[in-house]
Amino acid sequence: MNARTATSSFPPSAAGRYVGQSVKRREDPRLLTGHGRYVDDIQLPGMLHATFVRSNHARGTIISVDTTEALKVPGVEAIYTAADLNPLGQQFWHTMLGPPIEMGGQTLYPPGSVLAEGIVRYVGDPIAIVVATSRYIAEDAADLVEVDIDPLPPVLDVRTALADATNLVHPELASNSTSDMPMPEIPSLEEAFANAAHVVSRTFIEARCANVPMEPRGLIVKHDPYAGDLQIWVATQSVHEVKAHAARLTGVPESHVRVIANDVGGGFGLKMMSTRDESAIMVAGFKLAGPPLKWIEDRRENLFAANQARSEEIETSMAFDADGKILGAKVHFIEEVGAYPAGGGATGSLAMGIYPGPYRISMLAPASTAAFTNTVGKQAYRGPWAMETIAREQLLDCAARVIGIEPLELRRRNIIQQADLPYTTATMLEYDHISPSETLDQAAEMIGVETFRAEQAAARAEGRLIGLGMSVYTEPSAIAFGILSSDVAILKMDISGKVQVAMGTGNHGHSLETTIPQIVAEHLGCDIDDVVLVQGDTHTSPTGPGTGGSRSAVIAGGAAQTAAVELKDKLIKIAAQLLEANPDDLEVANSVVSVKGTSQAAIPFAALAMTALMAPDMLPEGVEVGLEVSARFRPPGQFTWSNASHACIVEVDAETGIVKILRYVVSEDCGRMINPMVVDGQIAGGVVQGIGNVLFEHMAYDDAGNPLATSFMDYLLPSAPEIPDFQFGHIETLSASLGGYKGMGEGGAIGAPPAVANAVNDALAHLGVELTEFPFGPNRVLEAIINAGDR
Repeated sequence: MNARTATSSFPPSAAGRYVGQSVKRREDPRLLTGHGRYVDDIQLPGMLHATFVRSNHARGTIISVDTTEALKVPGVEAIYTAADLNPLGQQFWHTMLGPPIEMGGQTLYPPGSVLAEGIVRYVGDPIAIVVATSRYIAEDAADLVEVDIDPLPPVLDVRTALADATNLVHPELASNSTSDMPMPEIPSLEEAFANAAHVVSRTFIEARCANVPMEPRGLIVKHDPYAGDLQIWVATQSVHEVKAHAARLTGVPESHVRVIANDVGGGFGLKMMSTRDESAIMVAGFKLAGPPLKWIEDRRENLFAANQARSEEIETSMAFDADGKILGAKVHFIEEVGAYPAGGGATGSLAMGIYPGPYRISMLAPASTAAFTNTVGKQAYRGPWAMETIAREQLLDCAARVIGIEPLELRRRNIIQQADLPYTTATMLEYDHISPSETLDQAAEMIGVETFRAEQAAARAEGRLIGLGMSVYTEPSAIAFGILSSDVAILKMDISGKVQVAMGTGNHGHSLETTIPQIVAEHLGCDIDDVVLVQGDTHTSPTGPGTGGSRSAVIAGGAAQTAAVELKDKLIKIAAQLLEANPDDLEVANSVVSVKGTSQAAIPFAALAMTALMAPDMLPEGVEVGLEVSARFRPPGQFTWSNASHACIVEVDAETGIVKILRYVVSEDCGRMINPMVVDGQIAGGVVQGIGNVLFEHMAYDDAGNPLATSFMDYLLPSAPEIPDFQFGHIETLSASLGGYKGMGEGGAIGAPPAVANAVNDALAHLGVELTEFPFGPNRVLEAIINAGDR
């Protein structure tokens, strides 16, 4: 069931002709009929194929790399090692973060190079690249490359890494610490804890996970040394980030670098910034100087060598008064960032900044710690700060059990109300235009809390274990700082009246081909079929940071809307001249500008375009020839806050420990919905990923640092039988940004884990069971039930 509802106090915003309508996705006919074009679909004359020789030790000294036998294999064209590529690939940093600097005690980029040199730092560390006429030949030859490594003791967890001053992941650094923000001393908070009626403390652990996009990483690099051009086809979320990165690595001027991303099969943060693997292929392709070089990551490689996420824990405490109101909180965020985190990797400072979430927490003492380990580097994954919500929402359920009240009621006593807005959090972030209490009430009504409690009591009498869990969060969408703070849209109308909008966005599954034309058509006054979005090619799209951080609806949408309005104004000025009318008396609809109240005095867009392009002498004074508008948009704040509440009912099989989700509801406030169908799809996709994080997924390592999940036989993902039908409710509280839009692409993955975890613990609470470490797999659940019975 997919229900869409709204409350009377926050009615849905008025839907326009296109904005607010569930327009069918334009991408679907191409993708569903198998006509999508991904990197691996591209075949170029003379193309060579690359494969990596990777370390099979988590840490060790490279004694030698012998390529003699591999080079004898027919079809092998070259084998590159660190000595060949590392001198080129020195400028390894990302445009959206800036060059290597110390920032708040954190090193944004660990020392290193595109290929391992002298030392290996994780299983999968790239040591050499074999280039051959086919991938099969390259793979066979890679097996013949003899790498002699003297193993060293690996550092595999944060606490060991921080305590060990001898075994350093990066010996060039003084320690394994990447950032350390100590907990501040706040006397008033200490006093509140000392006098609190209840103090509840827990440590919550989230397992390491993989992003697992449907399309693994891949790129093709073609260097024309005669023209001085470098062309790259790549699966990425940001073509301009890749362009600038490749230019720095190879020394080719940016003006001679072209990057193309056609269809991209998901990214979820993994494809936002180029990691060492992609960078090594860029340098290798440049060095080949002629034939194009293709590398396509296979699934095994993706699971053990692509950057990963999560692997975090939070030690947290809350103090409550006798009525259950939060007096203050302490929280320590602890994370491992692997050997080569992308873009710094550590998310502790952001997570701690938004830890108060949608609650009135007047005092907070935050701390964060991060360390290098001999594992795959950390990278953003949909909702990279999600651990703050996971910990806070589970702690509230623990507190409700300690205090002896309904978890829903505990949230209601502490949640931010409309009367509180604008509200400044303990970490000095300002909320406005949000509706957390309303989404909580809507989700509670949809799930039927009181009815469920009666059903739960009856089920327990029958020996069945069912539970209800909830979570509430605020999402800092459209994070706007540096290059991420704005986007530009270029609108061009051709002589037929059709419109092209060019943007620096990317296409990896979130429907911009549909939603951006919806915005343009709505505000320009034309048919949506007359608008096409151009993106994913640095030669035809303006410079922009790409897609990520739930920014597209707010920032890219704002740019598209601004440009559409400006182009509409220009059309009206031209029409006013031709119709000898006052511009204020004109209206635009269905690609026609007409005098209000009459259909006789009207001019279609095509005629206006003909005039603008072919008859410049007929244009009004001050109006430039042609119909092209460029508009840049920047949102009013650093964050555009969205919010949602999740509620979940599960049943736990006491004999097997298997968790079955019976119902799942979401009340979402993402401002004005551009396309409700797309919104629901984004929520559902995120929720499925969140369910995977809490019940299935675990990128485990053994004591030697070997990854234990290198196929989907070992790395478990939720599939159709494990996913329930979703029920969606919507409350549209318009943001302060243009159009009233908010981002929400990451929210499903943020809210789902604590909602499911709370439901599982609610089902088991009367047995004395409380689980605090993900994943809640059958073995862990069953063991907890058995141990509880033995007590």
